[in-house]
Amino acid sequence: NVYQNYRQFIETAREISYLESEMYQLSHILTEQKGIMEAVTQALLLQGDRDEAALGARRAAAADPFLPLSAKEAAASEEGRQRTLTTLLEKVEGCGDLLPESPGKYLVYNGDLLEYDADHMAQIQRVHAFLMNDCLLVATALPNRRGAYRYDALYPLDGLAVVNVKDNPPMKDMFKLLMFPESRIFQAENAKIKKEWLEVLEETKRSRALSEKRRLEQEALPRPAPPEPPNPFEEDDGEGAEEPPAEEDAVDLSLEWIQELPEDLDVCIAQRDFEGAVDLLDKLNEHLGAKAGSAAAAELRARVDERVRQLTDVLVFELSPGRSLRGGPRATRRAVSQLVRLGQSSKACELFLRNRAGAVRTAIRQLRIEGATLLYIHKLCHVFFTSLLETAREFEIDFAGNSGCYSAFVMWARASMRMFVDAFSKQVFDSKESLSTAAECVKVAKEHCKQLSEIGLDLTFIIHALLVKDIKGALQSYKDIIIEATKHRNSEEMWRRMNLMTPEALGKLREEMRGCGVGNFDQYTGDDCWVNLSYTVVAFTKQTMAFLEEALKLYFPELHMVLLESLVEIILVAVQHVDYSLRCEQDPEKKAFIRQNASFLYETVLPVVEKRFEEGVGKPAKQLQDLRNASRLMRVNPESTTSVV
Repeated sequence: NVYQNYRQFIETAREISYLESEMYQLSHILTEQKGIMEAVTQALLLQGDRDEAALGARRAAAADPFLPLSAKEAAASEEGRQRTLTTLLEKVEGCGDLLPESPGKYLVYNGDLLEYDADHMAQIQRVHAFLMNDCLLVATALPNRRGAYRYDALYPLDGLAVVNVKDNPPMKDMFKLLMFPESRIFQAENAKIKKEWLEVLEETKRSRALSEKRRLEQEALPRPAPPEPPNPFEEDDGEGAEEPPAEEDAVDLSLEWIQELPEDLDVCIAQRDFEGAVDLLDKLNEHLGAKAGSAAAAELRARVDERVRQLTDVLVFELSPGRSLRGGPRATRRAVSQLVRLGQSSKACELFLRNRAGAVRTAIRQLRIEGATLLYIHKLCHVFFTSLLETAREFEIDFAGNSGCYSAFVMWARASMRMFVDAFSKQVFDSKESLSTAAECVKVAKEHCKQLSEIGLDLTFIIHALLVKDIKGALQSYKDIIIEATKHRNSEEMWRRMNLMTPEALGKLREEMRGCGVGNFDQYTGDDCWVNLSYTVVAFTKQTMAFLEEALKLYFPELHMVLLESLVEIILVAVQHVDYSLRCEQDPEKKAFIRQNASFLYETVLPVVEKRFEEGVGKPAKQLQDLRNASRLMRVNPESTTSVV
């Protein structure tokens, strides 16, 4: 296996080494970013506590009952930032409808950047980026219009990741933005501006996440129902009023793992940890249960559903026929099992079978067409039926609890069998191979097809239905060859005894006739090298019995009448010739010799053909019996001119 697949091993080792280096870099970056996020979160919390304490002290000391000065300053500052954002966005064409006005949206940072192609590191265009407190707007510069831009893309900060790109002269001062499933690379004017972009992006993302967490905590708190006003007209019966039923406890969405769930799903998808992603989804569904009707839970569910779609797209890509097909059906188990866990069994079944169909097609195409047809058919059957058997076993493992998918597998197996028969027929029947070679090839295919019975799958009837047309054509073609050869020998018939010249040749002929089933051939031979039969009748016997043996290897019920009619046509050619010669010959010695050949034909050859046909088919042939019974007329009345026909 190593010798045959060493190139594959080398390529796989290179890919693994490349992936290992990338994963190491990504893990290092994530560790650094996590540490920075924790430190900044603690700093922000401490600063917020100090600001609240200072604000409370100022309010307590102020004599003005109206709005405090600090709040006025904050409102004015926020209004100024919104006015600045509106002024800048007026210069960007096509973003009016994409950025609805909201009181909390403001501009954090903006500047010019150069965008580069991620694959070839070629400069693409100059852009201007607007970082707001909840999203990043990218606009392209308009030619011949200074300070004017056209809308290009808008990315929410929730699904945005920032990665520092190490300097590699002449490529430097670059950073990458990851928005699954795409990524973009930008270059700042200098290292200082690049550092500012990285810092302000991370800080804005943290602030956004912190404010979102606080908002969810506030929404998750249970709100007491307002007390009903007393009814002055209701009589007081002295009994206490009924207490309203207590509300069901709201789902706690303030847990740390729930807040980090969307980001954790992004990490799992990026690291191809599909099992971990689905485990997180199962954990969330179990936590929410039947209490997922709140607004906060619905918003969380919407964010998670977007990740589920991304995860599904990645799993679908893993099963696409364009991926590597060398791993066999087991290589698809990981993606298929996760799709089934996500509740998409039908899609998983369709993609799995499409992947396996591509693998089978590729394996058949890669087979080398050998000089010997039988050798190629052995390889073809081994490759195809082994793949089919492995696919069936893997299908049973992956879809054990989904009985509705088995009908799809049966239809796939039928289509795959049609593809196999196309390659089989093209090599065996279209190339006009001999009937013996075709019979051996069909026998090999049937034997391999029986292997599928190990898993309870019988496709023999399908291969019969697909091959019946080609086998009929082969039988009729070989029948025509035998008839033509027999007629040619009949035209040159002199009705003379065979002289084999040597005892070895006579012994060989005896063995051949015994192999054909003619057990009493010795009564037509003597101690010398002569045979009391004509060359035409002996050659006809050997050729007819060989045709029958090969045809029985190809036999199945749909070919019964074709085989029987072919045999009758072949036998009639010899019978008609013997009958015609017996009626036309005037020499008594030759006439007696012809009658001896006719006796051999009717009393020896025809019963052997009839018996062998019945053994191979399992039932007698009425047409052959009628043909032999008609020969009795000639034996009873040899001078009759009645034709056997």
